[in-house]
Amino acid sequence: MVKLNRIYTRTGDLGTTGLVDGSRLPKHAARMEAVGAVDNANAALGLAIMVLDGVAKADCTRVQNDLFDLGADLATPGDDFTPSPMVLRIVADQATWLEACIDAVNADLAPLTSFILPGGTEASARLHLARTATRAAERAMCALAASDAVNPAALAYINRLSDYLFVLSRAVNDGGAGDVLWRPGANR
Repeated sequence: MVKLNRIYTRTGDLGTTGLVDGSRLPKHAARMEAVGAVDNANAALGLAIMVLDGVAKADCTRVQNDLFDLGADLATPGDDFTPSPMVLRIVADQATWLEACIDAVNADLAPLTSFILPGGTEASARLHLARTATRAAERAMCALAASDAVNPAALAYINRLSDYLFVLSRAVNDGGAGDVLWRPGANR
């Protein structure tokens, strides 16, 4: 269990931060960039949750918790991705759960006939913001994976999450009827 008595520790004043295993990295390291990008996506999702209700709100709140788990996973270096009571790791079932959510939401949406612009309703716009922040987190995680071990289940999870946020943004846009369609070259 996490217990924070003091918020500031002064241990990062020289530009390093601690990892779960006690090692330290520069705050600009690729691993820390990935952790920060996941945190940013989580904050953007929190903004979206403020205007959601029902199943969408409950599911996105669950995702926020998973994103904290993902941050802990990324902050745990090494190539053993087996979860334990002391080591948080994203597991394949978390991405599978997102796939079921995607399928359930997408079942009621009309097929796309064009790319859509991020907008429509306020809820949709906020979900699109969370989706793009999630894509940025995925890029940061892939950049990290190019040089260091990253949990494959974590990479699958973040990829599915952006897909989920996309279909959910359509669902809250009156089931896709309120989607703003891209008109290629319309302003030339």
